[in-house]
Amino acid sequence: MKYDLLVVGAGIVGLAHAYTAARRGLKVLVLERDAACVGASIRNFGFVTVTGQKAGASHARARRSRQVWAEVAPLAGIDVVHTGLFLAAERPEAHAVLQAFMATEMAEACELLSPAEAADRNAALRTEHLQSVLYSPHELRVESRTAIPRLTTWLATAHGVEFRFGEAVLAVDTPHVQTARASYQAERVVVCGGAELNGLFANSWLPHRLRMCQLQMLRVRPEPGFKLPASVMGDLSLVRYEGYSELKEASALRARLEQEEAASLAHGIHLIVVQSADGSLVVGDSHHYGPVLPPFASEEVDALILRHLRMSLHIKNVEVTERWVGTYPSSATEPCLVEAPAANTRLVTVTSGTGASTAFGLAEEVLNNW
Repeated sequence: MKYDLLVVGAGIVGLAHAYTAARRGLKVLVLERDAACVGASIRNFGFVTVTGQKAGASHARARRSRQVWAEVAPLAGIDVVHTGLFLAAERPEAHAVLQAFMATEMAEACELLSPAEAADRNAALRTEHLQSVLYSPHELRVESRTAIPRLTTWLATAHGVEFRFGEAVLAVDTPHVQTARASYQAERVVVCGGAELNGLFANSWLPHRLRMCQLQMLRVRPEPGFKLPASVMGDLSLVRYEGYSELKEASALRARLEQEEAASLAHGIHLIVVQSADGSLVVGDSHHYGPVLPPFASEEVDALILRHLRMSLHIKNVEVTERWVGTYPSSATEPCLVEAPAANTRLVTVTSGTGASTAFGLAEEVLNNW
């Protein structure tokens, strides 16, 4: 049981490292404590977001990750449900942010549409109260609940990656790895523990003062025939995604939102809507922070999210079929962290809730720099 690379964690960050290493001809083992991936990697939108990522390294990782998703998805039998993004600006201050964004390098291939132009492309959008709409062609959407298992199966069958599920890792002292069931040896070990901050290498995370972030999301069944050709976001996203919020024009928008949407800001809400192959919509989300968070969803938060949904789309039926919470580690300053407690050991975590959007690019960086 000797390997070139042993990966701890079978979420998207761990799978991205396994894929990158396997493509380079390495013998890879992935260990996962649960019987299947049930964490943040399957509790999200499956929305690979490029536009709006923080300028610099995060945006570059997202661009690269989007390329990898597009290459891997058809090979792994993963459906790309839809592509693109419509970000609707309701307030004049939001329009000013979009105008400023269009002047940046990150706006390459994006378009700033009038409300009428946006309505022609996306009939589901409510455009009568809009100032403008940013359209980005870069985003793509997969169904996380099926994409992660299919990616796992494909890595095993097409690339020879070995997986051990239901096997908790107790200690890592590279090249030795001890689990609750067996001992392994690996030339290199990368630990991608996600929300587990108090287990392996807990002391390595302490200086970063990480918090847990918990989000609420819903699945909604609209009326038959409702079609959403691309993902949808709104004004609140412009003060959350750093590619927009770090523009100086965003301060005026935030000031207005603090007056008009104080409750939504207090709960960290910004609207994202995507559609699944069965026609249902995945809608969210909120953000609450702390060292530990209760596993109870708030009806007040869900009601706010659904209000933003109704304001943004021509939707008559809003039947909620599922509700859930997701949890991930969060840093106030860093979108991701890579620690090296030993020469042949790396600790990798995404601390911005953008694992699906940036993990493949991040994994390439880790292995290139190792």
